[in-house]
Amino acid sequence: MASEDVKRSESAVTTIVNLAEEAKFAKEGVQAPSHAFLSICKSLVAGGVAGGVSRSAVAPLERLKILLQVQNPHGIKYNGTIQGLKYIWKTEGFRGMFKGNGTNCARIIPNSAVKFFSYEEASKGILYLYRQQSGNEDAQLTPLLRLGAGACAGIIAMSATYPMDMVRGRLTVQTEMSPRHYRGIFHALTTVLREEGPRALYKGWLPSVIGVVPYVGLNFAVYESLKDWLIKIRPFGLVEDSELGVTTKLACGAAAGTVGQTVAYPLDVIRRRMQMAGWKDAASVVTGDGNSKAPLEYTGMVDAFRKTVRYEGFGALYKGLVPNSVKVVPSIAIAFVTYELVKDVLGVELRISD
Repeated sequence: MASEDVKRSESAVTTIVNLAEEAKFAKEGVQAPSHAFLSICKSLVAGGVAGGVSRSAVAPLERLKILLQVQNPHGIKYNGTIQGLKYIWKTEGFRGMFKGNGTNCARIIPNSAVKFFSYEEASKGILYLYRQQSGNEDAQLTPLLRLGAGACAGIIAMSATYPMDMVRGRLTVQTEMSPRHYRGIFHALTTVLREEGPRALYKGWLPSVIGVVPYVGLNFAVYESLKDWLIKIRPFGLVEDSELGVTTKLACGAAAGTVGQTVAYPLDVIRRRMQMAGWKDAASVVTGDGNSKAPLEYTGMVDAFRKTVRYEGFGALYKGLVPNSVKVVPSIAIAFVTYELVKDVLGVELRISD
């Protein structure tokens, strides 16, 4: 009963807020936005907040991961997670731990907003087609269909914000001892455009597209499927009133992040290395044969894979996996839970299958 009273109260508050907004627009002689438009805005806001909060929480680990991915094997400065974080703190201080996070948030907030919104819209469209094809109006999304919806969302979001990701990678690998080639986001964007051309802003885009399918797709598929499975079997008293608690949702998000990042990680390494190629002042970029001073150049994704394995071994495709594993579990979990909490606060129903 208490739960029903709370839901009625929330519904009443939402109705009052919507009526107030419509009255305000009517008073100003402006047509009130539709409920669908407000829902879209709230969904985008929730996704943006989720992305910003989750990435800022693990920013030091994110920077260390990228530094490990691209550092020269003959000039090792970062030997592991603990040593790497200590080295960054010792040489660059607190600001060094969060270097590139401003650019990352500037990228991830719109990226996350578009990704979550695209996932919901793609899920609705796929569910509608699935119900039409199967003739079952009560059919629900299968894990495979959720994987497809998540992949679509990831590709759309990644492509829309890729130049910011490319710039973020270059800003992140700069150290206090390296040439200050880029002074900030805008300077980096204009410098890359001037020195390397517009195509340089999309270096590493192909492995990103290929990698985002298993990564984002599995994130959403595993997360939603785990939630549905737990609600269905109700193990260990984890489910009350057909709802999962925050801790259980965090665990589902952590499992989703672990599966997705493990499968897609080698493509992330190749993407970072392709982004660094052609940058003459890169401080930590792997060199062509591991000894020369010339920056490594790639003719494409396959060439990048071949040279990385040839000069450094297969294990190089998993450089930075440990800090990324430590990072991705809380990051994905925080993102999912923050998204749902913000949407609840804004009065937007999350469930796709309704």
